[in-house]
Amino acid sequence: MLNLDTHILLFALDGTLKPAEQALLASEPWGVSAIVLWELAKLAQLRRIALDTSSPEFAKLFTRIHVWPLDIAICQKSTELDFASDPADEIIAATSIVHRVPLLTRDKKIRRSKLVPFAAL
Repeated sequence: MLNLDTHILLFALDGTLKPAEQALLASEPWGVSAIVLWELAKLAQLRRIALDTSSPEFAKLFTRIHVWPLDIAICQKSTELDFASDPADEIIAATSIVHRVPLLTRDKKIRRSKLVPFAAL
């Protein structure tokens, strides 16, 4: 299983993944932190993405993607990271650490971490 950063999920949905990302996502089940759902809803609300988070298609998509809930272990781990970023990114990274699942991200701040397990591209 892979933990997808929000932008990677969006790239997967709109077909703009890099070939290595696409190959990796084709071979692994997908998961996201619960905060990704909030980020998608906020981006749609702000009209930064064209995604109807209240549509049946959106709900159907998340029957195929595992969603890790936000819990105390993830909240605590998000305060122990070796990088500083926005809270959503820290929660996404902490989710990968707590659940020992590789994160797929292009975020340079996160990618400098020595604590976060990353998907090998």
